[in-house]
Amino acid sequence: MKTIASILFCFTFGFSFSQSIVLETFTTNLSNPVNIKHAGDDRLFVVERSGRIQILNSEGIINSSAFLDIDDRVSNSGGERGLLAMAFHPDYASNGFFYVNYIDNSQNTVISRFTRSTFDTAATSSEVILLQITQPFSNHNGGDLHFGNDGYLYISLGDGGGSGDPGNRAQDLNLLLGKMLRIDVDNTENGNNYAIPPNNPFEGNDDALDEIWAYGLRNPFKFSFDKDNGALWIADVGQGQIEEIDRVTSTTGGENYGWKCFEGTSVYSTANDCTVITHTEPVVEYSHTNGRCSITGGYVYRGLQYPALEGLYFFADFCSNEIGYATETAQDNFDITFVDTFPLGGASAFGQDQNGELYVAGVISGTIFKITATSLSLDNNALSQIRMFPNPAQDQLHFDFKEANSTIHSIEIYSLNGTLVLSSKSFENRLKTISTKTVSSGLYLVEITNINGAKTIRKLMIQ
Repeated sequence: MKTIASILFCFTFGFSFSQSIVLETFTTNLSNPVNIKHAGDDRLFVVERSGRIQILNSEGIINSSAFLDIDDRVSNSGGERGLLAMAFHPDYASNGFFYVNYIDNSQNTVISRFTRSTFDTAATSSEVILLQITQPFSNHNGGDLHFGNDGYLYISLGDGGGSGDPGNRAQDLNLLLGKMLRIDVDNTENGNNYAIPPNNPFEGNDDALDEIWAYGLRNPFKFSFDKDNGALWIADVGQGQIEEIDRVTSTTGGENYGWKCFEGTSVYSTANDCTVITHTEPVVEYSHTNGRCSITGGYVYRGLQYPALEGLYFFADFCSNEIGYATETAQDNFDITFVDTFPLGGASAFGQDQNGELYVAGVISGTIFKITATSLSLDNNALSQIRMFPNPAQDQLHFDFKEANSTIHSIEIYSLNGTLVLSSKSFENRLKTISTKTVSSGLYLVEITNINGAKTIRKLMIQ
């Protein structure tokens, strides 16, 4: 982590726990970063709109060579085009598959699979196209990619652009635009390089496309899943008045989020078709005041370094460069608070590392910041720098203590029911290896404690 004290950006805002939020400069000199993902280790993968994916190591240093470079296939000619998103297959560690969303040179959306060739590079020749979708305009092309806890790939698509959705595409179930899609990438059927999950809401419906999971979306440029409970959060960019956040905790799909009949909870169109729809209202909305104009969705904080941030959903506004958060005040009821303006340079994406810590990118500045809190003690800061790898682990688990090895008291691995599985208390060197051969496959918690009693807890998957 590169922390430059003289230019550290720190803003205090109204948490009930009186925290200060700090944006630490993690890396600079990226070209239009628009998506941040991790592959289950301590690297971050950053999508550049021009057609490249860069790798950042745990210190924020950019690899000398791009992980993927397909700029010859990507249209970045303006509007909201370009290479827009990526997602790693849940079994990426073994199969090397990852997926991308880009606009091709024919100005159409392409959802493709690529395959890793080495640890830090992908084979550009490995492309397998899953979907090609006609885009009528240069805006609202965007979308995100994530795998849900169900193992299926979710794809968000805008309504195709043009002011006010002139083709009413978001409500048309015979078009994929303005929708959330869900597909099975582990199987094929009907000549496609994917299959339809059998419980998709419109599967087998002659009046709708099988891929559709939800509809009535204008420009869901970013969405995410809560890593703890699987809740789906969708940030949908509004037309001229309202930005909205949709959240579904448990669903069989089929939600209609209302566009273009509604912008947020406000009526947008009174066309005849809009008098009969039933739609799902957003859990949060805000108006275009104080320079706000376009929401950039983020993540629910589930990291371990800053317990006071636990459960807050972070987002930003692209125009005002404010970071906001949503707090659940009662079941399914949320309040939002905006932070003072940050020097982001066009908030374009949030990212989450393997430990649940959050990052935010500025598309214009080419900078990625890590979101931190100043209440982190010096003890906890040292603990937070310890590397634990690989994760998932098989026969061995390694620790790099940086300069903290002389202050470490113990490493203990617990099952989720609290049973102590392994323990180690010998740390003479910077590096430590623990054998996990006798540990059964599953999810565990690793507790690292220093001589002052400060602790850090990491999640560990044993395969």
